[in-house]
Amino acid sequence: MSRLFMFEKPLGMRDTLPELFEKKHRVRSLMENAIKRWGYQFIETPTLEYYETVGAASAILDQELFKLLDKDGHTLVLRPDMTAPIARVAASRLLDEDLPLRLAYSANVFRAQQREGGRPAEFEQIGVEFINDETVSSDGEAIALLVSSLKEAGLKQFQVSVGHIGFAQELFMQIVGTNGRAKALRRYLYEKNFVGYREHVNSLSLSSIDKQRLLQLLDLRGGADVIGRALDIIEDGQGKQEILQLKELWDVICDYGVEDYVKFDFTIVSHMSYYSGILFEVYAGNVGFPIGNGGRYGLLEKFGKKASATGFAIRLDKLLEALGEMILPEPVECIFFSQERRKEAFQLAEKLKTEGKRTVLQDINGVKNLDTYTKKFANTTFLIGGAK
Repeated sequence: MSRLFMFEKPLGMRDTLPELFEKKHRVRSLMENAIKRWGYQFIETPTLEYYETVGAASAILDQELFKLLDKDGHTLVLRPDMTAPIARVAASRLLDEDLPLRLAYSANVFRAQQREGGRPAEFEQIGVEFINDETVSSDGEAIALLVSSLKEAGLKQFQVSVGHIGFAQELFMQIVGTNGRAKALRRYLYEKNFVGYREHVNSLSLSSIDKQRLLQLLDLRGGADVIGRALDIIEDGQGKQEILQLKELWDVICDYGVEDYVKFDFTIVSHMSYYSGILFEVYAGNVGFPIGNGGRYGLLEKFGKKASATGFAIRLDKLLEALGEMILPEPVECIFFSQERRKEAFQLAEKLKTEGKRTVLQDINGVKNLDTYTKKFANTTFLIGGAK
């Protein structure tokens, strides 16, 4: 074994030590239980998929895919997300009766990093896919479930920002006229580079009125009042229909009673090519980037089924960062015993376990630094010396 690689890991891969593992397990369980209560069924898919199917459909950049060859020479990928594999399963095996499907998952995904300072190449997503229901009610359900599951996980301060994939594109096409020029504007929004967006708009050969319309887009963030302002800057056509969809969505969100957690943001765009309608991001606490996202997509058509879907994915590592110290370690009891009182210690441990308490049994002769070791536990019991 080369000493150079003895303790190293591949770029972007991380070890999960016991304390972090415990926190992940607790938060994952809370979210999974919340999702199950809404009637969603969990599903598992293979870690390896064919590049030509799931890899090509995922909309993850090709250079971010982990690729390998099987013995027959077929190119495989480590799944880069869960939406594409679930779309494959739904299209091939679950949509025969043409009914709505509510599916959920908790799984690791893999995206190769290009020396990008600490970004993980393997991370866990928890999410849902609501398939074969085109109504705005299903978009509202996805957002309400997102709010409910985050609250269940213990998160108190967060916001879901909601937009529409088509609004900015329609506005850009109305004003700049070509997809290439619209793409440049979209990139500034995707990167959240609003200073660069303003400078770019001001450099364009447009009328002052059209420049003002493009700049007003940046102000379309807030509550239901932004609906009217959005209608003011878009011309008749598809753009207005998308705004009316968001107005209907707001009514659904209010009926669920989660409007305090939701704001509109018409600057939201995505690099995911399969998004086709309402989309959203969730921000929390002092974390300066989304901890999750979701929206309406038409990915199933790539697998031969004409069915629309919506859903969301939460990055578990980002959620843990947002929760911070709110996740308290689960208390553990420790019983120290000597050989003479070993059976008594075992019996006491069984009693504590039946009461639901996590319990460690420790032979006192196996501990070199007793003072340091006892600090690991909420309570300690010493059964040492002669038997009672």
